[in-house]
Amino acid sequence: MTTTANTALAEDLAVRAETAHAYRRGLRSWLIGRGLDPDSPALVDTPDRVLRALEEMTAGYAEDPAVHLARTFPVDHDGGPIMVTGVPFTSLCEHHMLPFTGHADIAYQPRPGDPVAGLSKLPRVLDVYARRLQTQEQLTRQVTAALDTHLSPVGAACIIRSEHGCLAHRGARKPGSVMVTASYTGTFRDDPEARAELHRLMPG
Repeated sequence: MTTTANTALAEDLAVRAETAHAYRRGLRSWLIGRGLDPDSPALVDTPDRVLRALEEMTAGYAEDPAVHLARTFPVDHDGGPIMVTGVPFTSLCEHHMLPFTGHADIAYQPRPGDPVAGLSKLPRVLDVYARRLQTQEQLTRQVTAALDTHLSPVGAACIIRSEHGCLAHRGARKPGSVMVTASYTGTFRDDPEARAELHRLMPG
């Protein structure tokens, strides 16, 4: 590694360390403001735990969906849609930083003769974007945009159903409410028959 790269890495690590330290101070101040003792046995490690949880749940900022979609396989495919359904995910609402959790149905239709992505790659693309601060509408569109950009299919689709903590546990307090969003591109957007076939293949 060059001296310049070493310097940049050291500066990045220093910024990350200072950011983490500031976050811990802020959370300790919040605990004190709620009348709690941040040095009690129950809370002394809470700032570190919360920081680690947030870093894990936002790890998608350091990932690129192109990495997952770069490896494809030559398959004699008849041109119908390829789909993975019921893919579980958890993301963080960018408005309240509360979790929303649900399942996604992800599909694309390869062009005739094109290779196809590995089975695990569609869920991995979903995870890349779900592990960021999100809105469900944006997450749904990002999945189809990634498929379009890196696989160039005839069409792509993503349907997400999820329950939102910000709706279930605060504000309106409506647990059990499910939000549904859909994104269609190419043939699934433009051809009602292709979209109807896609829906017929989806469970439920």
